[in-house]
Order: sequence, then structure tokens, then C-alpha cells
Amino acid sequence: MSDSQLQGGQCINAARYCSTLDRLKKAIRRKRPGLLRRGVVLQHDNATPHSANLTQQWLQRYGWEILSHPAHNPDLAPSDFHLFGYLKRHLGGMAFETEDDFISELRNWFDNLDVDFFRVGINSLLSRGQKCIDLHGDYVEK
Repeated sequence: MSDSQLQGGQCINAARYCSTLDRLKKAIRRKRPGLLRRGVVLQHDNATPHSANLTQQWLQRYGWEILSHPAHNPDLAPSDFHLFGYLKRHLGGMAFETEDDFISELRNWFDNLDVDFFRVGINSLLSRGQKCIDLHGDYVEK
């Protein structure tokens, strides 16, 4: 288990979240060097690690923008409505002997995703957001 992974019973806090953002920033620079020059926009909820002063300072320092997420608003995160459905279908029926085998499969799956996969999920935010507005803030099924 790498030092970036949580062990059983541990929780995410602002320091660990900022450490994760640091690793993300380094990975983006390695894989897509020009991407950070165009800016980064994150969407996350109002969980304490995301809204903590330490995290806000980190985001300001690197100029990363946050899409606002009003309290008690339905979660429209692409990870929930786009990513996890595909991941669940991919992993369906698989069995893993060790946690390392599972992590290896996850990394392999993510490494082989095309950038268009993520573009589709992010672009669908507009239509999902409009459906949420049309439903006066109620949850959006599809």
C-alpha cells in the first residue's frame, strides 16, 4: 500500500486532500504538460477537506478554479453520474485475490480511458444542470 492510500479507519482531511492535489498537479504536468497553462477547474462538494482554509489557500496559490456547489444541492458531479456507472460495469463479475490486484485493475482501467470519455462526462454537466433547474432543484435521474 502506498503512503497516498488511506488505511482502514482513516479519514480525508485538508492536508491529505492538498497532498492529493499536489500529486494530481505533478501527474498532469508529466502526462499533459500544456494542460495546466489553460487552467484547471475542479468540481467538488462542500465537504470539510474541500472547503478548509488550507485547501482554499492551495487552490489560490496555483490558480485552480472551483465550480460552486451550493449546500443541499443535488450532486451533479460527473464522477457520480458518468464515471462510476462505467467503472461498476467494468468491474462487474470480477474477483480480486488481493487489494493490490484490485488497485492494479483500477489503474489499468483509468490509464486506458480516452480523454473523450472525460469530455463527455463534463459536457453533460450543462444538460444535467438545466434539468435540475427545470425541476426546481430536484434530483436528476438521466
